[in-house]
Amino acid sequence: MGFGGPRVWLWRWRRNPLRRRSDRVEAWILLGAWALTALVGVLAGLAVSRTVEGELARERVEWRPVEARLAEQVPGSPPAPSGAPGIERVWAEVRWSAPDGSGRTGQARVRPGSPAGTPVTVWTDRQGRLVTEPTTPSEAHVRAHLTGALAGIGAATLPLAGARLLRDRLERERLDQWETDWARFDALRHRRAS
Repeated sequence: MGFGGPRVWLWRWRRNPLRRRSDRVEAWILLGAWALTALVGVLAGLAVSRTVEGELARERVEWRPVEARLAEQVPGSPPAPSGAPGIERVWAEVRWSAPDGSGRTGQARVRPGSPAGTPVTVWTDRQGRLVTEPTTPSEAHVRAHLTGALAGIGAATLPLAGARLLRDRLERERLDQWETDWARFDALRHRRAS
């Protein structure tokens, strides 16, 4: 509900004979909600950022490149001899040995037209399972901060939503109180008029 006139900032904190107890409560709720929002957002963002960056650093340490061999001829025509970096790659089956010596197979992106037995570098974890190439430290830093920022924003919405629900409840109580007061005033006015 809006009333005309200039907006007075911090009116709930100023001395005013019309200021009600609910106005003071609402002012403290807003102050607490904003403080809690900032605190929760920053702490959640930092915690998630550190966790993600630590996990990506662990992957860089544990994941190893392994030479695999193509299991079969890859369909398509061989790439041009220029070896341009933007060459399209296709999925094909490759074989490699796990750290325990057992043979493994999986899918990897390779150049089209490569013959069976062509060496291909794949990345594996400690158990010898295929994984993607780990991120570089700078990529990990960016990814961790972006993930932390999103987590912080998401976590910060909880205190704001709670404060909004509480403000709505206070507003309903305030309107109910006004209705009661107006009913009393109206009854008094009708008695005097009679």
